[in-house]
Amino acid sequence: QLQLVESGGDLVQPGGSLRLSCAASDVTLDYYIIGWFRQAPGKEREGVSCISSSDGSTYYADSVKGRFTISRDNAKNTVYLQMHSLKPEDTAVYYCAADLRYRSVQAMCVAYQDYGIDYWGKGTLVTVSS
Repeated sequence: QLQLVESGGDLVQPGGSLRLSCAASDVTLDYYIIGWFRQAPGKEREGVSCISSSDGSTYYADSVKGRFTISRDNAKNTVYLQMHSLKPEDTAVYYCAADLRYRSVQAMCVAYQDYGIDYWGKGTLVTVSS
């Protein structure tokens, strides 16, 4: 059973940076598409960024393009989300997710509500506030 553990959430001032980590033990992430999703209070969960298992392709939501970078370190069995120029509207619980079924990173990040995602972490809170 794949278990995902997020870390790195914190309180940060607007304009600041954070790096979130998503780690797995016992099961390799090599073959999974990995995504970062977030849910702000009173809002639906949204796909922020996804990264493929094979060709390194990535997807970013328009709201984070140019500010966030997703990457994976297969040797450490960890996926990262580097976040820069953080805004108050980035405040949310950030979840890591993994799935084998999707054919593209965009499909997983955008269409996950239609098809579901097999594995979710418990989330890490990011608060952007002065």
